[in-house]
Amino acid sequence: MTTRDLFEETYSAVTVNKVRSGLTMLGIVIGIASVIALVAVGQGSQAAVQANIESLGANLIMIMPGATRAFGTTVHGQAGSAESLTPDDANAIAAQVQNVAAVAPEVSGRYQAVYGANNTNTNVIGTTPAYEQVRNVSIDTGAFFGDADVTASNRAAVIGPTVLQDLFAPSANASATPAMAIGQTIQIKGTQFTVIGVTVSKGGSGFNNQDDVIYVPLSAAQHYLLGSTSYLTEVDVQASTQGAMTQVQNDITTLLLQRHNISDPTQADFTVLNQASIVSAASSVTGTFTTLLAAIAAISLLVGGIGIMNMMLTTVTERTREIGLRKAIGARRSDITLQFLAESVMLTFTGGVIGIVVGWIGAWAISLFAGISTSISVPYILLAFFVSAAIGIVFGYYPARRAAALNPIEALRYE
Repeated sequence: MTTRDLFEETYSAVTVNKVRSGLTMLGIVIGIASVIALVAVGQGSQAAVQANIESLGANLIMIMPGATRAFGTTVHGQAGSAESLTPDDANAIAAQVQNVAAVAPEVSGRYQAVYGANNTNTNVIGTTPAYEQVRNVSIDTGAFFGDADVTASNRAAVIGPTVLQDLFAPSANASATPAMAIGQTIQIKGTQFTVIGVTVSKGGSGFNNQDDVIYVPLSAAQHYLLGSTSYLTEVDVQASTQGAMTQVQNDITTLLLQRHNISDPTQADFTVLNQASIVSAASSVTGTFTTLLAAIAAISLLVGGIGIMNMMLTTVTERTREIGLRKAIGARRSDITLQFLAESVMLTFTGGVIGIVVGWIGAWAISLFAGISTSISVPYILLAFFVSAAIGIVFGYYPARRAAALNPIEALRYE
């Protein structure tokens, strides 16, 4: 049997009952499309999480008061919940730790900001000008406050795009422009602050929305909002290079243990987080999530493969007399095996191609209508392509061997 004859026979056998062939391929289509779409969602989420963490700053190391204790409980320095980190600690890190590019001490809390009839509950961060470099803050309009503002406790404010919209939008359906806010006075905890700048959007959602924030000079936040200059809620450190991050983290830990008179590192009253470690941990979690989604979707491929086998076994039964006739006129066992195997592969191969297209469209639709980030992976598409062909071979082999093993005389007698 020539290749052309094999293809013609296979095409004729598959298309003779289009509805049955279509329903058989449906399982493969759904399986392949599910794998591609769900993996795209998983990889898109992974990329979004990594981008969100990396947008916090470059070569970032974060020091927070409080530390992980037994049973996984953690005390963090949010508005006085822990008071173990001081401005002197931040100064010591800047002066004594090598390979530190910048240090930005900060205090933070959520406060009500008011402008005219509008108000919003937002995160207010009191910090120094170094924060702009350490946390990769970009100014859209206006300027970030300077050292003189910190020294004089000037009531200056730099707001994020979300705060801009919440406070200065003329109506719910209209957008505020940065020019509307510059020079205006807002109230935070009853104290008036003058808006001097608006930041470029960094994105995020909920309490992790990096656009829903107001930056004010550290001293102003301490005097007017917290009423204390003794403690910090966080110290952000930028290492000079990515390769120096581990060394800087270790040196900071050693220095703070000495300053806090703690000999046992497990009893530390502070937590040092490395941005690279956070990215790695997040990537591991989202990678596991992606694999889980792919495994769940792959179950439908198994079901589709069983459907292929079921159809091929039915086809063998229906075409018993045809098989007997072919063998009677000289067809070999290998010819019969190849013919039925080719039919199985054609069904799964066609279903795989359709599934890839449907999965691609599905991932695009999820991103467009659900607002979920998706990322199409070419390796996964190729894997799905070859898996579909492999399913045809694996699940089509038994029916093909069964057809080839039929006795031609018994097959010709079959009614």
